[in-house]
Parts: sequence; C-alpha cells; structure tokens
Amino acid sequence: MLVIDGSMGEGGGQVLRTSLALSLLTGTAFHMTKIRAGRSRPGLMRQHLTSVQAAAQIGSAEVTDAGVGATELVFRPKGVQGGAYTFATGGAGSTTLVFQTVLYPLLLAAKVPSTLRLEGGTHNPMAPPVDFLTTAFLPLLARMGARVDVALERHGFYPAGGGAWSATVHPAAELSRLELLERGEVRSRRATAVVAQVPGSVAVRELDTLATGLGWDRNACRPLVVRDSNGPGNVLLATVESEHVTEVFTAFGERGVRAETVAKRVVDEATRYLHAGVPVGEHLADQLLMPMALGGGGVFRTQRPSPHCLTQIALLETFLGVSIEAAHEDDDVWRITVPARASSRST
Repeated sequence: MLVIDGSMGEGGGQVLRTSLALSLLTGTAFHMTKIRAGRSRPGLMRQHLTSVQAAAQIGSAEVTDAGVGATELVFRPKGVQGGAYTFATGGAGSTTLVFQTVLYPLLLAAKVPSTLRLEGGTHNPMAPPVDFLTTAFLPLLARMGARVDVALERHGFYPAGGGAWSATVHPAAELSRLELLERGEVRSRRATAVVAQVPGSVAVRELDTLATGLGWDRNACRPLVVRDSNGPGNVLLATVESEHVTEVFTAFGERGVRAETVAKRVVDEATRYLHAGVPVGEHLADQLLMPMALGGGGVFRTQRPSPHCLTQIALLETFLGVSIEAAHEDDDVWRITVPARASSRST
C-alpha cells in the first residue's frame, strides 16, 4: 500500500483527486495523511468528499476514515465499472473537479460507456469551468483517441450552486501520443462575459476593458445573460483559437471587486500566454499530463510549470513509475516530455 503525504507539493485537493484516479487505474491501494494540510481549512471539504465517494462508487472501493474534516483516509479499489452515475457536490462545490477524478478510470478501465450527471458548481474560482473542458481540453483528448460528450444544462455559480451538466464517457482501448510544440497561426480571438442576477453593465465594462487591453475586436466580445441560475454569478472567458490548440482564460467576478479588475486578470493571463508563444497555457498543462502518462506519452511546450503541474508530475511518477522531464528553454518557455506508459509501448 502506498503512503502519500497529502501536504506534498501544492498541498491541496489535487493530491487527493489524482491519487484516487491513479489508484483506480492501477489497482493500487493508498493511505493518505495530512489531507489538504496546505490550506487554511485542512481536511476533506464536501466537494472533496464527493470525489472520494464518486471514486469509491465506480471502483467498488473500500474507504476508511473518510468524512468532512478528515485529514487522512485509506482507499482500496476493487474494479472499475461503467454505468449511469449521478454525483452531486451538495452545494456550489466544483463538479468539474469531481469529473476529473472519475474520467480516466471510466475511459481506460471500464468496459461499457458511462453516463454521468453532475450537480453543483459549474463555474468556480480555482477550478476549470465547463467551458474550458469543452473548448480547450476535450478536443485535445479527442485527438488522443478519446470520445467524451458533454452538455451543460444549467450554470451553477459560487456560493448558490444549483448547476447541472452531463457527460458520456466512451471506453478507449488506448490513448495515442500527443505532440504540441507549436501554436500555429491564431485564427480567432473572442470573449464572453457571463452574468446571472448581476447588472448587464458589469458584462459591458468587463468586455470593454478586455477588448482595449488585448486590442481585440469589440464585436467578438459579447455578453451572455443567464436567467435560470440559483444565485448571482459572473465569469469572463477569453478564447484564443489557434491552428493546433485552443486556449481559454477565465476570471470570476466577486462582491466588491470592480469589473475592470476582473477583466484585467484575464488580460494579464492572456497577454502572458500570447507573449510566450507556446501552444499550452499554464492550466491546460496540468490537464494534459495524466492522459499523456496513461497513454502514448508525448511532448508539449508551455509556460513556467505551476505548483499544481509539479505536484501532478510527482504523483504520476509515484504511481506509474515514469520519469517526466520539465526543461527550461527560454524566458517563460518550458518543454514537458512525458514517456509512454509501459502497456502503451508494448501494444
């Protein structure tokens, strides 16, 4: 049984979610201590517990010591079963993070397609929104040979939640190698300011600031008013579609924070990405590591690896015995090389 220090690296919920997914895929039991010790409120919160319960459900796993506030647990998987599942975070907890926990086990270890309904937060700070999955991440996963169909039913913002979306995961025999070394020609730039129970002027101000800051066509920057949310919410999304990859940059409105400040966050992140000239942004890099390590490997160029990225690398090396290389090439340009999983090399 592996013993994993939950405070390793960035010390948050990612350590738990990645460990759960890799445990299901490898059949390796683990004992995690110091769960989320790097956070102001250590231990399992409800959304983390939902990930544990979801992993246990699809993997018929035995779990001990898991509860809200728990700082350690033992997880013993038995076997992944595809099927129809509903996972609810019980509030505004991120459903996309729960989805990431079960995605690869259902994709690579299940024998039949799985349909998932996820209820809770769909657009949360510190988590990829559903738009990022559908626009930036899942197209690349499809390029590797995976088929995952997603449909957003209702937006759910923090703190009210109430969002819902569905995903159908089709089993894949294997994932092919991915190489993303060049971005290619930028084909389009667009932005959307989503507002729910928030004045429309907020969206206008965000889009005006973003278009000016990035020098984008204001006609490609549009508001989206959500009328069926459980509570107020605001998210600004900027999309850069290039020849070989599409990136999405986001910032969330907060009470007491000016619309211009929210937009400036997106402007700064998108500007850094465009200036670096790399195809893969900071957050997309985190997402690509696991499918590459579980499949045919590959290589991509990105910005300076974040603490999340380095933590993900360490966990993949622990569970899979791979050696992932992060090499600094120039200024804010890094090359990440991921070897193929042994089973993929032999096929």
